[in-house]
Amino acid sequence: MAIPRTRPGAYPAVLSYGFRPFFLLGSLYAGAAILLWLPLFYGRLETFSVFQPIDWHVHEMLFGYLAAVVTGFLLTAIPNWTGRLPVQGLPLLALVLLWLAGRFAVFFSAETGWLVGAAIDCAFLLAVATAAATEIIAGRNWRNLKVLLPVAVLLAANVMFHAEAHYGGVSDISRRLGLAAAVVLIMIIGGRIVPSFTRNWLARENPGRLPAPFSRLDVVTIALSGTALMAWAVFPGSAWTCAMLIAGGVLNTIRIIRWAGYRTLRDPLVLILHVAFAFVPLGFLLAGLAIILPERIPPVAGIHAFGVGAVACMTLAVMTRTTLGHTGRELRASIGVCTIFVVIVLAAVFRLCAAFAPGEVMLLHISAALWAAAFLGFAVLFGGMLVRPKLRARQPTKAPI
Repeated sequence: MAIPRTRPGAYPAVLSYGFRPFFLLGSLYAGAAILLWLPLFYGRLETFSVFQPIDWHVHEMLFGYLAAVVTGFLLTAIPNWTGRLPVQGLPLLALVLLWLAGRFAVFFSAETGWLVGAAIDCAFLLAVATAAATEIIAGRNWRNLKVLLPVAVLLAANVMFHAEAHYGGVSDISRRLGLAAAVVLIMIIGGRIVPSFTRNWLARENPGRLPAPFSRLDVVTIALSGTALMAWAVFPGSAWTCAMLIAGGVLNTIRIIRWAGYRTLRDPLVLILHVAFAFVPLGFLLAGLAIILPERIPPVAGIHAFGVGAVACMTLAVMTRTTLGHTGRELRASIGVCTIFVVIVLAAVFRLCAAFAPGEVMLLHISAALWAAAFLGFAVLFGGMLVRPKLRARQPTKAPI
């Protein structure tokens, strides 16, 4: 008999797997938070938060939307790594409610007090890290414990974010540290799934050159790039930081070239993974060049190459593929899926253009609208799949007697 992938229970389908509630809530929140952001930025709306509008925006992108998507991915991937049943039912509902409580606690932190808001908000990532570590250790899947390191850094960055905003008035190191954790996750997990899914598709659909296997180059690239990102978080203007960031950009460029992404043009589900990862070396190069050429390369360019480019594109790519696969659908990109992929890439392009032309506010508005359209479009396309039970495999029909 096949090992059951879920435990029978009285809870609804949306609580049967971690990706279901967190991908849905994460996509809705990503779109809604950006639609709120510009009115907040221009002073037309106000939050009840102790955060300045820019800090609220940064925080909710990193520790709101991104934390939800990372949680959904981990709670779905870990059972595949360990062979154990997924976190589901009431424990999953508790995590969902804790994430929601964090969003309200941050938005109304001026009413509750910054410390109460910080405690509720930070409790979510602590609970996720604890649940993930418990499952990985129980399954004796020691090699995947390394995935928890960026999650722990994301948690530490969240704690620091609240402290910096309270004691200094605005976040600084913590915002770069949180983004660094996200990029390291992409380099580790994306570095595993991008060549793997590419190899599987090419072997089946387009025989020929295959992605290079994981090697010392990948280990060196991740180690050096992670060190560069930590240095960027703490010493953003250092010459050594600049050198390491540019080296990380070059090595990650070599890394993605070795994955034969140019041969996947016929499959948007695979191609988008390569496009998303391509923003990683671009972010490194822009962040490094901004240190030595600040009059030509604004620091915000590297930040948004990482954030709107790598993080947003990769999360949409992974959410789409995971949802299709785990709900029993065919791994094929519909017109709607292709549209949201194009839209989020355009959002990244327009945001980078806005970074280089800060006076052209229309570029910023277009980028925000495209971002919201992509994530809300995902919720529209996949919301029904995420809340309904998995499709059963069709049984072959018997030939008539």
